[in-house]
Amino acid sequence: MLSILINAYACAPNMGSEPGMAWNWCIHLAQHCELHIITEGEFRSQIEATLPALPQGKNMHFYYNPVPEKVRKMCWNQGDWRFYKYYKDWQIKTYQVALEIIRENHIDILHQLNMIGFREPGFLWKIEHIPFIWGPINAKESIPFGYFDAASFRYKLFFYLKTFINRLQLKHSNSVKSALSKASFVIAASTDSAVSLSKYHNIIPIIINESGCSTDSRNLLQTNKSDNSIFELLWVGRFIFTKQLKLALDTIMHLKSKNIRLHIVGGNKQDEIKWKSYVEAYSIQENFVWHGKITQDEVQHLMRNAHLFFFTSIFEGTPHVVLEAISNALPILCFNTCGQGDCVNEKVGIKIELSNSHQSIIEFAEKIRFLETNRMVLKAFSANCKIRQEELSWDVKATTMLSHYEAIVENT
Repeated sequence: MLSILINAYACAPNMGSEPGMAWNWCIHLAQHCELHIITEGEFRSQIEATLPALPQGKNMHFYYNPVPEKVRKMCWNQGDWRFYKYYKDWQIKTYQVALEIIRENHIDILHQLNMIGFREPGFLWKIEHIPFIWGPINAKESIPFGYFDAASFRYKLFFYLKTFINRLQLKHSNSVKSALSKASFVIAASTDSAVSLSKYHNIIPIIINESGCSTDSRNLLQTNKSDNSIFELLWVGRFIFTKQLKLALDTIMHLKSKNIRLHIVGGNKQDEIKWKSYVEAYSIQENFVWHGKITQDEVQHLMRNAHLFFFTSIFEGTPHVVLEAISNALPILCFNTCGQGDCVNEKVGIKIELSNSHQSIIEFAEKIRFLETNRMVLKAFSANCKIRQEELSWDVKATTMLSHYEAIVENT
């Protein structure tokens, strides 16, 4: 059994985003490998409560490198650039922890797993004589500027600056260049990321989306919903610019149909009031159902009873909510970009290309009209989700990663 040392800053059971991503990778890899996992200490109690119940738990050894509470708050506040200073300090200490682990245990491979952002690859690559891999990496170069027409000056300035810094760091960061050059292989989290890494560093990454699909019994197909007269769409996400809630609302308003209803999940009460006022100005508030922040189980229930998942984000890694939709046999309408562009194929949904706000509203509206009047197409999409679930499952991802691990060890 291979022994893998994993660097996973955020790792926790029963969560989404980065913590859930790392946890799922680890519990599935642990079915095949012995893992030594260095993580931050915020979720220690959850990890230690869950681990004994896992058959593979004996193969998972956790080492905690905690940070102060103020740093955790910076991490959760996405966009707080101060976090990167503390995160680099964490990586320096993690490097020291890794050296201690290596002194006491045989390690076959070093794996920098998360966070998936490219800016801080850690320092495991400095360790000699043990193969190092990095990824999945989210290395999207720029946000599409065709969707800035309704953005505030502050947002425009922020994303122009972010794009400039992204390109600068992707091309010139010494730590990024060092980690990429030392890696036995690099994993890109999406085709977009692979293109950026190839463009600036002349490498050919392996593409494995960082998030996986559930294949449990929740994916039961509900055939009766295809006959409902009201066409039920579901939108889930934070009310931030990149998620493009306004684009979704404008699309429904453009359709001007009483038979289409958009269910909106997420956001805080203050933002919800703002967007409610926006649609009420057009006197079509009956087209929208606002659910606010609800539990994961409630989101799954909505997915199993909706006709279509309407995902309008323009700047992502691989959104786990899209994989949840596939897990619930819910067809998807989205942009052909980021991780969703890789996960959604022509058998489970429809994608449109990035262009600009006005053009996208027209194209999304056309697709919704088509699907509303062609419910059998939706039914076929839903039935096809079973195959896609298996293709994108955590088990498949783990066995794929294992094959790359084994190839490295055989060639070392």
